[in-house]
Amino acid sequence: MNRRLIVVLALLILVGTGAAAYLRFMNPAATANTLLVSGNIEAHESLVSFKAVQSRIVELPFDEGQWVDAGTRLARLDDSDYRKQVDVDQAALMAAQQQFSAAVDKLKAAQATIENDAADRVQKLADANRNRQLLLEGVIGAQANDLTTTALKQSQAALARDRASARAAAQDVKVASANIESAQQTLQLARITLGYTILRAPFSGVVLVRQAELGEVMLPGAPVVTLADLDHVWLRGYISETDLERIRWGQPATITTDTYRGEKFRGLVSFIASDAEFTPKSVETHKERVTLVYRIKLDIENHEHKLKPGMPADGLVDLSAPQARPPVIHAQ
Repeated sequence: MNRRLIVVLALLILVGTGAAAYLRFMNPAATANTLLVSGNIEAHESLVSFKAVQSRIVELPFDEGQWVDAGTRLARLDDSDYRKQVDVDQAALMAAQQQFSAAVDKLKAAQATIENDAADRVQKLADANRNRQLLLEGVIGAQANDLTTTALKQSQAALARDRASARAAAQDVKVASANIESAQQTLQLARITLGYTILRAPFSGVVLVRQAELGEVMLPGAPVVTLADLDHVWLRGYISETDLERIRWGQPATITTDTYRGEKFRGLVSFIASDAEFTPKSVETHKERVTLVYRIKLDIENHEHKLKPGMPADGLVDLSAPQARPPVIHAQ
């Protein structure tokens, strides 16, 4: 009986030792200088949508879970209406350019008329001066002198009239030039709006959710896909109030997951909530559960994109490391 008891006790000791070793190997253990945080991996997510256009989706090449590079076409709308608007604005620009050309020709004609009027005035002034001298000498009568004086006044009036016409023609050229600028801006806006019918990925990431379907009429701002940036992921976790004074911004952390057993990822504390909140039902801390907790974020290096949103993970924060300084933003 004693021999059996000894054998049972030995087996229990072996099992307990093995279980302890297994737990120690598979799960990070917190010490006096470390803090264990459990949570889930999250990523920056963006609801990608069309801007300022409304039409039917004619191209939607990606499904959920697919990787896309920055600038990749995610969707395309029927752009026939917007292309027609570009054609209309292009025609308006051509008409404005023709009006400008006509206004320039009128200005040149007015300037040529002024030159002719100026030459005629010079001649009429010479005739009036000559007849005035002849009148004083008694060679001609008063009527001949009056005719040359009247002709001079008519030439001066014609010169003033044509100068006013030239100023008006110059103003018409300015208006026509402004109309060209307005038509060019309108055409550019129409082309920009046409470009909005193609939806491109703002950054490289994975398609988490596809909210739209092929053939669906999309309104401006309605989400088409949800894109996750796997280059910037973090571990969302919660700590108790008793641990709040031990953790600091910038402290390094080691992150492990059940998916990649034995592999460690580097991270650091990037956010500590200033206000407490009630413990979420889905959160379990390694200490005794408390009523109020503080949310923290551990930014993680994820160059190989192994970590995905929703993965459960553990983060071991090194409390003995010196606090990192926040980045300094210099004024421009």
